[in-house]
Amino acid sequence: MFRSRKCNVLGAVTVLASLSLAQSVWSEPGVGHYGYGQPATEEQIAGWDIDVRPDGLGLPEGSGSVEDGEWIYEAKCASCHGTFGEGVDGYPSLAGGEGSLTDGRPHKTVGSYWNHTSTVWDYINRAMPYTAPRSLNPDEVYALTAYVLFLNDLIDYDFVMDDSNLAEVRLPNEPNFIPDQRPDTNNERCMSGCKDPASVTLVSIGPELVIEEQSIDAVIEVAAAGEAVYQQYCQLCHTSGLAGAPKIGDVVQWSTRLTKGIDTVYRHAIEGYQGEVGVMPAKGGFAQLTDDEVRASVDYMVQESQ
Repeated sequence: MFRSRKCNVLGAVTVLASLSLAQSVWSEPGVGHYGYGQPATEEQIAGWDIDVRPDGLGLPEGSGSVEDGEWIYEAKCASCHGTFGEGVDGYPSLAGGEGSLTDGRPHKTVGSYWNHTSTVWDYINRAMPYTAPRSLNPDEVYALTAYVLFLNDLIDYDFVMDDSNLAEVRLPNEPNFIPDQRPDTNNERCMSGCKDPASVTLVSIGPELVIEEQSIDAVIEVAAAGEAVYQQYCQLCHTSGLAGAPKIGDVVQWSTRLTKGIDTVYRHAIEGYQGEVGVMPAKGGFAQLTDDEVRASVDYMVQESQ
């Protein structure tokens, strides 16, 4: 398929680039090492170390007021979560639901269900807004967290949240979150009557994998040639469906023609065809085209119609 060839080309280039990069950081072999890579720097670790604990450990410096959060919320959050956190068009509501967890249909919100204020901050920081996650700075995240808590009547409007007081705000349902005391499995560990590893034999082995290598440049050249022929000579009919020509991109039409085999499709394109569906002049009426050029154009259309 043409798209697959594109993916293969990009994949091969990516692998080559990765190998080159790996060679540049190859380390001396030693006990307990794979022989490649290098220790992560503190800066690299800090880029991934963004989790926040319930006690506030991991929070960055910053602050935000409920008032500031209201402005940010209206601009970036209300379209999905509603002006008052009620939720819009199936998006989750953020406020309300107090006392509903024992109902048949509990209303789970930040105020009624969530466990820790740090969870609110962490989720906003990682995943919101939905259309642009990780786009908020720490001050904006503090402000939004404060405003969501205000919507749930957990803090006053004049509250300013920062890294020193966030953990002090406790959510009502926190006491109901407890460690799961159940075992990982209900089965008892069995270490008796085990099979002797020496008696285990390999009864079959799969065939050796043979990888057929093809030059990246050759793949690109062939793919480009087929597209070039199509654009210049074939697209008029195969874009519009003129004279019953199968439209490029129409999976059903091309699948039907391919039931007779690709060689038959090649022959019809080169020699011409008139049947129940459509009329195909030999080489589309362009006798100057070589057979290979026609095949390349057919390959391009087939691959674009998978």
